Amino acid sequence: MSAEAAAEPEALLGVAVDAAREAGGLLAERFARGREHDVGSKSTPTDLVSEADLASQRAIRERLGRLRPRDGFLGEEGGDTPQGGTGEPGTSGLRWVVDPLDGTVNFVLRIPHWCVTVAVTDEAGTVAGAVYDPIREELFSASRGGAPRLNGEPVAAAEPTELAMTMVATGFGYDARMRAAQADVLLRLIARVRDIRRFGSAALDLAWTAAGRYGAYFERGVKPWDIAAGTLLCETAGLRVAELAERPDLPWGILVAREGVLEELLAIVG
Repeated sequence: MSAEAAAEPEALLGVAVDAAREAGGLLAERFARGREHDVGSKSTPTDLVSEADLASQRAIRERLGRLRPRDGFLGEEGGDTPQGGTGEPGTSGLRWVVDPLDGTVNFVLRIPHWCVTVAVTDEAGTVAGAVYDPIREELFSASRGGAPRLNGEPVAAAEPTELAMTMVATGFGYDARMRAAQADVLLRLIARVRDIRRFGSAALDLAWTAAGRYGAYFERGVKPWDIAAGTLLCETAGLRVAELAERPDLPWGILVAREGVLEELLAIVG
């Protein structure tokens, strides 16, 4: 392992936190100015990308380029290259995995529920990560071997409980056939749990689960930048992250919960 890859998780976490805060501040200013007008779509007409996404990612890449020039970079809005832009995945053994604006649809529609998420990974998984919600001024952070924190203070996941008292968060895909299949899953689930929430940001769903606001979270079709920081938050909070295998009309996904309810949930949503 290179010297860079062996860097202290807390030092890397500081870089992640600062990058998330800088980008979050930029986004908060744009959000305060009013509706975004430069908006396009990606996989479907409902899968949006805005100039705000691109500006946020540029700010993060520029910061990482100054501080971590040999690390790789994977961002939702393109780029799996080192910070020097040479077209290779980096030489340090570390890669930054970034969603510069998780919850773009909310952002564009003026719904104040979105965030920036920045994580750094190595061959073993996520080393450190941050999820920053500038609207609520909440910064969730964790590093490998540490404990999850909210604005610097420790947080704890919900205690194990029966499934009927578990608040579950989830998200939906952009493809119509996938949504129809997800609706069938929700029909099986809704009568078995306390309630279901769908707010539109996978990274915040994971952060809130780590902080005990939800008892469980599952979603299919998530990407590395959606979950890299959030899964570390949940794991350091003592939660288990399980995979949801690909099924007809349902892509791969994850389920996060305490051991006490995870197997029951797997039987319903897996």
